[in-house]
Amino acid sequence: MSSFFAMGGYAAYVWPAYAVFFTVLIADYLSPGLRRRRNLRELRARLARQSARQQRNPTTSP
Repeated sequence: MSSFFAMGGYAAYVWPAYAVFFTVLIADYLSPGLRRRRNLRELRARLARQSARQQRNPTTSP
């Protein structure tokens, strides 16, 4: 079993490569959800600013 974890002397290269791979995989999995939350938050803020602006400066529609 220890020879498996030693990877024939290349463990110093193999295990960090696995760690980087899984880190990127997790980041790639989580980023769309985080981006969606940020976009929704920005959209809500933009709509709130627009609504406040319209309430301050009501324009008459023809």
